[in-house]
Amino acid sequence: MKLTFKNDRDEPVNLQFFLQKENGVSRRLITRLKRQHMGITCEGKLIRTVDDVPPGAEVVLDITDENEIVPNSELKVPVVFENDSVIVFDKPQGMPVHPSMNHYEDTLGNYFSALYPELTFRPVNRLDRNTSGLCVVAKNQHSAARLQRAVKKVYYAVVCGRPAEKSGTIDAPIKRQTESLITRCVAPDGQRAVTHYTVVSSGEKYSFVRINLETGRTHQIRVHFSYTGYPLAGDDLYGGNCEDAIGQTLHCGEVSFPDENGKMIHLSAEPGENIMNIIRKYIL
Repeated sequence: MKLTFKNDRDEPVNLQFFLQKENGVSRRLITRLKRQHMGITCEGKLIRTVDDVPPGAEVVLDITDENEIVPNSELKVPVVFENDSVIVFDKPQGMPVHPSMNHYEDTLGNYFSALYPELTFRPVNRLDRNTSGLCVVAKNQHSAARLQRAVKKVYYAVVCGRPAEKSGTIDAPIKRQTESLITRCVAPDGQRAVTHYTVVSSGEKYSFVRINLETGRTHQIRVHFSYTGYPLAGDDLYGGNCEDAIGQTLHCGEVSFPDENGKMIHLSAEPGENIMNIIRKYIL
């Protein structure tokens, strides 16, 4: 894949400044392309970062990737949005994002690899295996760097019980639980973690909540709601009731991010049946 940037000025501009400051290309990518044969060219000729880009000239970055993830075309994951730099999937509950020892060919990465065997898999927001919803994947290193802190997310969850407040903020530090590689807990010496929530609807047994994260700690939503006494339904790791669900009932339902021209893209996806079954049975 190649990226093209045009100098629309009426005067020359230094290439390093042009790429990094004006077009958001990361220093890391520029460094890699400098070492690559014909990695950065201007009007078909090799150009150095100390050189100037003439007025009206086009600079081309050859960002060809390598993909080491085994493709699996038998998997099917809905695509919510796609352009030249990004693709957004609606990941089902139970599907891991990345391959691992126990999930080598059944992940979102395997499906992406089947769609784009020539590209590196670069998810911008990563969801737990049992968290469903919108997963933004960059198609190249430049897009990944540009979107790293630019994707805004809204989550939805089914929690056990009926929160006392219709809306609120949970501000409680989180750290890794002693002697555990997975479990997190609230602790005074943890990293600051802030979760904002609004109760959308409630029943006697469960409530449906809308969540915005101010910080992004591992398992933050699950830990915070467990800490306040309202764990997510199906979340056996943090004390949730598993009578009506297997795996935490958590869904990334909305994302927004800027495209290459700064225009905001807003996307949404409805929760899956693991959440909707509980809502229909206990809340509606």
